[in-house]
Formats: sequence, C-alpha cells, structure tokens
Amino acid sequence: QTSKKLVNSVEGCADDALAGLVACDPNLQLLQGHRVALRSDLDSLKGRVALLSGGGSGHEPAHAGFIGKGMLTGVIAGAVFTSPAVGSILAAIRAVAQAGTVGTLLIVKNYTGDRLNFGLAREQARAEGIPVEMVVIGDDSAFTVLKKAGRRGLCGTVLIHKVAGALAEAGVGLEEIAKQVSMVAKAMGTLGLSLSSCSVPGSKPTFELSADEVELGLGIHGEAGVRRIKMATADEIVRLMLDHMTDTSNASHVPVQRGSSVVMMVNNLGGLSFLELGIMADAAVRSLEGRGVKIARALVGTFMSALEMSGFSLTLLLADEPLLKLIDAETTAAAWPNVAKVSVTGRKRSRAAPSEPREAPGSTAAGGLASKRMALVLEQVCATLLGLEEHLNALDRAAGDGDCGTTHSRAARAIQGWLKEGPPPASPAHLLSKLSVLLLEKMGGSSGALYGLFLTAAAQPLKAKTDLPAWSAAMDAGLEAMQKYGKAAPGDRTMLDSLWAAGQELQAWKSPGADLFKVLTKAVKSAEAAAEATKNMEAGAGRASYISSARLDQPDPGAVAAAAILRAILEVLQNQGV
Repeated sequence: QTSKKLVNSVEGCADDALAGLVACDPNLQLLQGHRVALRSDLDSLKGRVALLSGGGSGHEPAHAGFIGKGMLTGVIAGAVFTSPAVGSILAAIRAVAQAGTVGTLLIVKNYTGDRLNFGLAREQARAEGIPVEMVVIGDDSAFTVLKKAGRRGLCGTVLIHKVAGALAEAGVGLEEIAKQVSMVAKAMGTLGLSLSSCSVPGSKPTFELSADEVELGLGIHGEAGVRRIKMATADEIVRLMLDHMTDTSNASHVPVQRGSSVVMMVNNLGGLSFLELGIMADAAVRSLEGRGVKIARALVGTFMSALEMSGFSLTLLLADEPLLKLIDAETTAAAWPNVAKVSVTGRKRSRAAPSEPREAPGSTAAGGLASKRMALVLEQVCATLLGLEEHLNALDRAAGDGDCGTTHSRAARAIQGWLKEGPPPASPAHLLSKLSVLLLEKMGGSSGALYGLFLTAAAQPLKAKTDLPAWSAAMDAGLEAMQKYGKAAPGDRTMLDSLWAAGQELQAWKSPGADLFKVLTKAVKSAEAAAEATKNMEAGAGRASYISSARLDQPDPGAVAAAAILRAILEVLQNQGV
C-alpha cells in the first residue's frame, strides 16, 4: 500500500517543492526551464568561484536550503531519489559562468547516477572553456570492507558545502578549494540508523522493519544498512554507532580517538520527533566526552533527510582551529543553524537554582498549640481523602480518566509523609505556602496545580493577620487565583463550585462579632450542597467539558473532594473546641 503524501501530483512534487522554497525566500531564484535554484545576487559573485551541488529531491533541506552567501551558489534537483538531468546541471554551470564567476566547483555525493551526470556536465562545460572542478563526497562509515563504488555520500556533504562556501567567500581559487575540501572529506564519517522505512510519493515503502528492530548504516534512499539490531535505549544505540564508526578495523572508519576535537552533527532523517532528536544529541555528547573526545561544535537538526524516515545520522568531522573558522564563517543559507562559536565541551551547562526567599523571623516556627492543631486538621483531611479514593475514582470515570481519587490520595500520603518529618509551621501563611509547594510537587495533574494556586494566593492575606476577616480574605484570594488561571467559573461543574459556595458563606466572618462555628458550619453545608448540585450541571471546564452532558449524571469528583476537605476541617475544630 502506498503511503499518504501531501502533494499535488506525484510527477510534479519535486518541482512544486523547489518552487515553494524559492517563492518564500527572496534570496533565491529559479532557472527557467530547469529544476535549478540559484542565488538571486549572482552578479555579486564576479571574480569568485561558484559552488554547485544537488541530487535527487526528498533530502530536504539538502541541498537548496544551503544556498546563500558563504555556502552554495546554486543547486540542481532531480526527481525524488533520482539524479538531476545533465542538461540542467550544464545550464546551471553556464548561468554562473555568464554571471562572471571565475570557475565552478561541483560538490557531488558519491552515487553512481550523480557521478555520471555531474561528470558528463562538467566535461561538456570544460569543452566550452568553462573552468569546472568536481569533488565527490563519500562519508559513509557503515561498511567495514569497501567495495569498488566506495563510500556513499551522506549528511557530511553539508559540512563540505559550508567549508567550500567559506573558502569561496574569502576569494580562494578553484583548484585550492577543491584540494582543501577533498582533504576535509577524508577526516569525516557519518553513520545512520532508522526505526522505519520511507516511501517515494506514489510508491510503497522501500523496506520493512519489525516492531522491535532498527536498521544500522542505511543510506538516505532507504538502501540496506550493515545489519539490523534489536531496539535499544538511546545511550546503547549511540554507543554502538560510535564503536562502529571509530573501529580502526573498519575500512571506512573516521579517525577519531581520545584527545580528538570534532564537529558533531546530529541529523534528523525526516520523521524523528524533536524530542527524540534532543535525546540522541544528549546521548552523543555524553558518549563522545566519555571517550575523551572534545566536541568543538555541535549541530542538531534536519540537514539531509530521507523523506519521512524515522531515524537519525551522526556525523563526526575532525576539526582544528583553521577548519573551525570556516565552519564559523557567516552564511545567509536558510537551513544552516545559528551555531555559537564556542566549544561545546568545557562549557558550563547549568546555573545554580535560585535560593528560596528568606522567611520573616518567627514565621517558620513549629510546635506549640497552634502547630498541634494544624497537624490534627491535616491528619483528618488526609484520612478523609484516603477513605474517598475509590468513590472519587468511580465518579471520575464518567467524565475524566478515573484518577481523581488516586490523585487526592497521592496528595494525602505526601502530606502524611511531611508531617512525620516534624510539626508543621504555626504560622498559617507559612503552612499554606509549604502545602502549596508540596502539592505542586507530589499531587500532580491539574488538581495539584489548582490546589497549589489556591493555597499560594490564600497565604498572602494571612501574613499580616490571622483573625476571621483575614481567613475570609484568604478564601477570596484563593478563589480569585483559581478562576484567573483555571478559567473556571461557578456553575462549570468543577471543584470551584464547592469552594465558591463556602466562600460566599465565609463573607460573614468579615462582620464584627461573627461566630466561627456557625459561619463555618453553614459554609460546609453550602459546599456539600453545591457539590451535589454539580450532577445537574453541564461541564464548562476541565476534561468533563468534552463529554456529552447526557453522560454526566453524578456529582463532580473534584467538588465532592473539596467539600469533604472542608467537612474534615470543621470536625477537627469542633472537637478541639477552638
């Protein structure tokens, strides 16, 4: 079965892709009648060497993404995974020659079709009196025994574009550029690994891999690699790749050893997620530095892909200071990353975490009657939530992922563990702040974030006073924070419904002579009634808002939990006779 592709037509996909790139980049122009992209400022290259490259389409951003000042002058593209036409290559050579360049270097990946077509165009151009040189890049480190065809051209070719571009921009002559990049290519190696195949538009996948297999050393057209191995961790895969690439018994090894300095390129073959690419880059840095190799520069991204292939390649280039200056030289090529001109190895990679703000004197004091009362309240709240775990989960299964009880139990156990470490702070503000941090770290989920917001905000009014009006203000502040960041409102069928109902009753605490227990008892009853009423509401926030209201015939578990917490607080305070 052919794979799905977002194309207008199979036949025109390469033309459309190149046209799209040129349409969006004013630094590029198409050469009429050919699948060729050129710098739009060709006239500025008079007296300099032009650099042309190319190959089959499907390897984007290679090669047209690397056209620009300091890199390529132009690119000739073939159909997908097909060498470009000789006529188009020759037309590109003529175009740059007629713009006043003093010679052209063809940078060609080592594939038979590319060598033949670029080679033939070169000979025809030379017959016309145009100075043309050609370098063939083979950086594949997969095959331990070299065949007559030599090493395949892979992602390392992009580094050659960069080196050659910097030399050309500096005014170096044609033959000298060809000589220098040929030497650089010998100090470079690339190895690929794939988790999946790829498919040319209109065709079936080029090969198949079992679910537990990966292919080591494959080519950028889906050609077979050296072997298939079982799926392993990122660290194990990178270690295996580096062992293979640097093994001196491997005829195509890259001569990297302890003390070497390298440019490292971690290249996405097209379908690897950025998450995985970052993991592979981290594994490569740690593995190389563990071998005593200095990473002078690191490039991570998509440079030479194989359509949608899920995999990556690793390129190592031995680098000294003169070479690094060429790598660091400025370029306007759109696909070349903005690489810092600083060695990766030896750089400080972390900053010390900020220190916690200093607490006011006495705010952290623990022990005493107030502290013991706080501990009793928290213990009762924890016991209540643990007892409700399965009930809350059952309520949550209808509208969420069935873990509301589990989440609240996780919070309860975290608080119990914290209480075992010592008595809680006597200061209500400090206590709520500590609970906020604890729940954010241990409770998890949106519930943890909402409780954390509520407690953080509620702590602020209690810093100055702890009388009944201050506790009412604390409730107001907590509710305001939950609404501001949670985007829920009363009536949305969330925990806010219970807390809001209680908060309305607690307004009475702001009046002189208010009775603690009468008001708190009314607040708890209102919260419980509000929780029960949520079963008749249509959800307006949270996961339940995506569920049909016809399926929501039970109270919201978050609202039930919030009401139960308030009931537990009331019971302890009544028993203590506060």
